[in-house]
Amino acid sequence: MRGTVSSTALVLSSGDIPWPPSIDDFYLPDLTGGHGVLLTKFTAMVWLAVAIILVFFLVAYRNPKMVPSKAQWLAESIYGFNRDGIAKEIIGHDGLRFAPYLATLFCFIAVTNIFAIIPLLQISPNSHIAFPILLALITYVLYIYWGIKKHGFGHFMKMSLVPPNVPGWLLPLLILIEGLQNFILRPFTLSLRLFANMFAGHMMLLVFTLGGFVMLNANTLLFPVSLLSWALAIGLTLFEALICLLQAYVFVLLTSSYLQTSLAEEH
Repeated sequence: MRGTVSSTALVLSSGDIPWPPSIDDFYLPDLTGGHGVLLTKFTAMVWLAVAIILVFFLVAYRNPKMVPSKAQWLAESIYGFNRDGIAKEIIGHDGLRFAPYLATLFCFIAVTNIFAIIPLLQISPNSHIAFPILLALITYVLYIYWGIKKHGFGHFMKMSLVPPNVPGWLLPLLILIEGLQNFILRPFTLSLRLFANMFAGHMMLLVFTLGGFVMLNANTLLFPVSLLSWALAIGLTLFEALICLLQAYVFVLLTSSYLQTSLAEEH
């Protein structure tokens, strides 16, 4: 279980069930067997997600038509949603330049999140803090880069640190608060929100799935309770599918909000 984090391998070769689930389930072994190339299940799933997205959009737009096929319609709907519903709505006219990035970000997070409920995969790379941190850092770099590019370094820092129309004696405290909020808490909270939701979702599925096996092995009289535990696991799986897509949307929405802030004339 700890090697594959898969509910299809709940019982170990010794017949014991790893209980209770712990954070060790999120530290996966090297799939190459320690031959010098570090390849974990998380890394493989990230490359799989990239391949799925590339192949899908290449196939969908291989032969575009005025009356789109289902694949073309879906691809156009995904891009249009991110362009019109997020980029233009949040950032404004300048948001069009960010639409490809936002659509790519949405697709990548959605696919890697959905891996959490796919048989044999059954865990999201975003349940490991390293991947949300990397995604948040990309957004953070864009936030800083475009802010400095549009306003210049000095003016951008002033906009980010000095609120307008405040008494001078409050400036030292407010500069500290604004700096903490804009340059430290933003990337931290952006990554933490995605990580915490995917981590908690996977842990809940582990608890109810493994809990059913534990109760069944402990006492046959608990068979009805184990069935209830598995039923709850199925219900949580359906709920987790919604959370996977919602978290992709929230991450992209907040990214757009941060970019809009860096491009705005006044914060």
